Amino acid sequence: MVIGVVKEIMHGERRVSAIPETVKKMVSDGHTVLVEKGAGIGSYYMDEDYASAGAVLVDDPEEVYSKADVILKVKEPQFNKTKNKHEVEMMKEGQYIITFLHPAAPANHQMIKDMAKRGVIGLTLDGVPRISRAQSMDALSSMSTCAGYKGIIMAVDALPKFVPMIGSAVGMIKPATVFVVGTGVAGLRAIATARGLGAVVYSCDIRPEANEQAQSLGAKIVDTGVPAEIALSKDGKHANSIPEEYLQIERERIKEVVAKSDIIFLSALVPGKLAPIIITEEMVKSMKPGSVIVDISIDQGGNCSITEPGEIVTKHNVVINGIKNIPGMLPSSSTWMFAQNIYNLLKYLTKNGKIELDLTDEIVSSILVTKDYQVVHQGALEAFAINKN
Repeated sequence: MVIGVVKEIMHGERRVSAIPETVKKMVSDGHTVLVEKGAGIGSYYMDEDYASAGAVLVDDPEEVYSKADVILKVKEPQFNKTKNKHEVEMMKEGQYIITFLHPAAPANHQMIKDMAKRGVIGLTLDGVPRISRAQSMDALSSMSTCAGYKGIIMAVDALPKFVPMIGSAVGMIKPATVFVVGTGVAGLRAIATARGLGAVVYSCDIRPEANEQAQSLGAKIVDTGVPAEIALSKDGKHANSIPEEYLQIERERIKEVVAKSDIIFLSALVPGKLAPIIITEEMVKSMKPGSVIVDISIDQGGNCSITEPGEIVTKHNVVINGIKNIPGMLPSSSTWMFAQNIYNLLKYLTKNGKIELDLTDEIVSSILVTKDYQVVHQGALEAFAINKN
């Protein structure tokens, strides 16, 4: 196959989908790898290292799109201001794209529909199931680790007060209170980071096992009031999309902690679905002036009703961070992890030198978004219906 690696064009995005190490593996597997010049510079992978690994360096991203059978990306296709056209417009019928498409997010609905119209076969990394045989392909978990760490660091940087308890000649300064909502991979890393910085940490999750893990890291658990049979998927591993009546119960249960929190870290996700709205505007209004919210679930719509995608804004005297590429702010570490994940997935999907999709395979069925000119991703279709209403 011809595999294309393009430079990411989202503002501030420094990651790249392949590194010289994984390019060398792809070339050894018999593939031709086209790399847009400068694609790796933001994460400190140089053109000459790609060339040494066997890549063919290309000046124009449009040439990469026109020649590649498979496009590897970090973020969903964007409008390319330099070329004055959307990346989807550069794609072609039968071409595969493997990236984070986040197909349920309202901001991506038109882009997903446009991909389907062009006959592009979209595979989304946020759909990789969290099962043992898919661990090496699970880019979402890798990036969640980065977002959990860096998200807390960013919140602390924006906070106008100390995080740990500080003793001074004029008295003791109390430690900051951090509330982590959703304690999957990102939430657990956020708890560990906040605790390491000396904060008092509260957390909540609708999954009992996730609460146990958070408690083991020193978080004080806030009971959401959502029964396990409502909260958990059939396999017991993932969170369900819960009915509005239970979301309202959860909001009531956590509103006291929200009001006293200096930092709220939001990472509650349902695989392949819109993120649940857990923090309402009224709850934001209850927070202390100068408090900070970091909403890393924004790629799937966000957990706070007034988070602005891709922006850091101040509303009701609270800083709300909706930056969409926080892992990109740790470009070296996150790129190394991501490149390994995406190579392992590509290797898994490839049979006899070509991608072959077995639609009965759990991994394939979970990541497939567009095929045969149709949107086939269930979470996206459900979100389309909600958005229409």
